[in-house]
Amino acid sequence: MESVAKSTQPKEQWDNGLEFLFSCISLSVGLGNIWRFPYIAFQNGGGTFVIPYLIALMVIGRPVYYLEIALGQFTGRGVVKAFDMAPLLKGVAVGQVLATGASITYYSSIMALTLRFLVASLSSELPWSHCWVQWGSDCHDGSIVNATGKMSSAQLYFEREILHEVPNIDNGLGMPNLDLVGCLFVSWLIIEAVLLRGIKSSGKAAYFLGVFPYVVLLILLLRAVTLPGAIDGIIYFFKPQWRQLLDPLVWYAAVTQVFFSLAICFGTVITYASYNNFHRNVYKDIVIITTMDSCSSIIAGCITFGILGNLARETGFTDIGSVVKGGAGLAFISYPEAIARFEYVPQMFAVLFFLMLFVLGIGSTVGMGTCILRVVRDHFGARSTPTWALASCLTIVGFGVSIVYMTPGGQFILNLVDFYGVSFTALILAIGELVAVAWIYGVHRFCADIKFMMGIETGWYWRLCWSYITPGLMAAVLFYMLLDMSPLTYKGVSYPALTHGKYGIAPSGPAPFPAPSHYSLIGFLPSVFGCCLAALGLLQLPGWACYAFYRQRHNPGSFWQKLRATCQPSDTWGPANAQMDVSS
Repeated sequence: MESVAKSTQPKEQWDNGLEFLFSCISLSVGLGNIWRFPYIAFQNGGGTFVIPYLIALMVIGRPVYYLEIALGQFTGRGVVKAFDMAPLLKGVAVGQVLATGASITYYSSIMALTLRFLVASLSSELPWSHCWVQWGSDCHDGSIVNATGKMSSAQLYFEREILHEVPNIDNGLGMPNLDLVGCLFVSWLIIEAVLLRGIKSSGKAAYFLGVFPYVVLLILLLRAVTLPGAIDGIIYFFKPQWRQLLDPLVWYAAVTQVFFSLAICFGTVITYASYNNFHRNVYKDIVIITTMDSCSSIIAGCITFGILGNLARETGFTDIGSVVKGGAGLAFISYPEAIARFEYVPQMFAVLFFLMLFVLGIGSTVGMGTCILRVVRDHFGARSTPTWALASCLTIVGFGVSIVYMTPGGQFILNLVDFYGVSFTALILAIGELVAVAWIYGVHRFCADIKFMMGIETGWYWRLCWSYITPGLMAAVLFYMLLDMSPLTYKGVSYPALTHGKYGIAPSGPAPFPAPSHYSLIGFLPSVFGCCLAALGLLQLPGWACYAFYRQRHNPGSFWQKLRATCQPSDTWGPANAQMDVSS
C-alpha cells in the first residue's frame, strides 16, 4: 500500500464496542424484516425458502458485510473517501450515497404513516375495527359470507382515511395531507435530534433502537402463538414446497432479500465502521449482526402467520394465503386488521406494534443520515461544518422532499423512487464495489491491510467469496432482473406515459383499460423522473472514471499507462490516523 501521512486531528470514535454493535443491529434490522421477509418467504416456498436464504446469507450477506466493515475501519473515513483505493470506480461510492439519499426520504414517509397509526391506536376503539358510514357498501364486516367484491375496514381506513389514495396519477398527485405532513415533520425532528451530535448522540440512542424492537417482537410472538388458529398459520408458513428449490425466481428472491435486509452496499455500514477503533476485531460482530438480522426475519414470519392464522379462522377463510398482503399492506392492513380482533386490549398491542415499526424506522434513517453527513464532513472538513448544522440542513431538505409522498398519489412516487433510485441502481453499484476492492485494489492487498489492522489472516472462504462467488451471484441476479424486467406498476396500475394509443395494457393482467383522453405534463413527469433517477446514480460510474482519467493528463505515458494509474490508490488512501508509514 502507498505511504500515508498521519492525520493531525484525532479520530472521532464510538465510546465503546457495544455502541457500534447496537448501531449496526438497528441499521440492519429494519422494516424489511417485518413486512418483506414473511411475504417473500410465503410466495417462494415457505420453509423451503429458508434454505436458499441461508445460503445467500453465507455467500453474499456475511462476506460483503465483513468487507465493508473492514474497509470502513481501515480508512476511518466515509464511503466516498474510502474509494480513494480505486479512483477509477469512485463513482460507485457517489452513486451509493445518492441511493441512500433517496432511501431516507421515503423511509421517513413510512415513519410518518406509522406515527399516524400510532396516534390512532390511542383511541378508545381502534378506528379500523369497523366500517364507517361514508364507505357505504364498499366495506365488509370481516366475514367470508359478504366479502366478495368488497374491502375490509382496515384496508379502507388505510387507503381512504390515511392515504386518501387516488386510483392513478394521470391528473397529478394532489395536495399533501396535512395530518401526514405533521407526522412527517415530527419524524424528521426525531431523526435530527438523534443526529444532532453525530455518533455521540446516535451511539447512545443505539442502545434503545437496537434492543426495544426485540422486546416488542418477543411480546408479539408470545401473543401470536397463543391465538386460536396460530399454529395452523405457522405451519402454513414453514410448510416446505421442495419443488420450489428448482425455481430460479426463489433464489433470486433470496439473494435480493439478504442484500437489502442487511443494508449492504449503501455506504452506511462503511460509515459506521469508520468510527471503530483501528485494531478492533470485528469478526464476532459480523456473526452477531447477520445472525440477529436473520433471526428477526424468521421471528417476524412466525408472528405474521400466527396472527394471520387466527385472522383466517375468525373470518372463515380456509386458505390463509387469502388474508396475506405484501409490502406496506402487511404492516398497515393485515396486521392492524388482525390486532383489532384481539379479545384483550387490542389498543395496547397496536401501540406496541406501531411503536416498534417507528423505532425500526429511526434506526435505519439515522444510519442513512450518518452516512450522508460523514461524506459532507469528509469533503469540507469536520471543523468547518458542525454536525448540528449539517443535521439541520439534512432535516430541512429531507422534510421538503418527503412531502411529495404525503400526497394522494404519493405511494406511486414512493414505488417509483424505490425501484429506479434504489433497488435497480444499488445492485449494479454493489457489483462495482466488489470489483473495486477484489480486482482493482486487489484481494491480496486488502487481506494484508486486514492483517495489519486486526492481526488476523483472512481465510480462503472470504477470498473466494469476495473475488468470485459473491460478484458472480450478484451479476446473475442482475442479469435475471434485466431479463424479467417489465413496465413498472403500482397495484397493477401503469404509470403515465407519453402515449399508449387507444388502450394500454397493464403488466399485471391482459385486460385492456381505456386510456385517458390526454396526458398532462404532471402525469408524464413520473416516467421521465424514474429514468432520470436511475441515470443519475448509474452515470456516476463513467463520470468519475472520466474525471480520474482527466487528472492524469499531466502525467507522461500512453493511454493504457494513464488508465492503469487511475486504478492505483490515491495519495490520501490509507488509515486516517496512521501513526507510521504503512506498506504492503
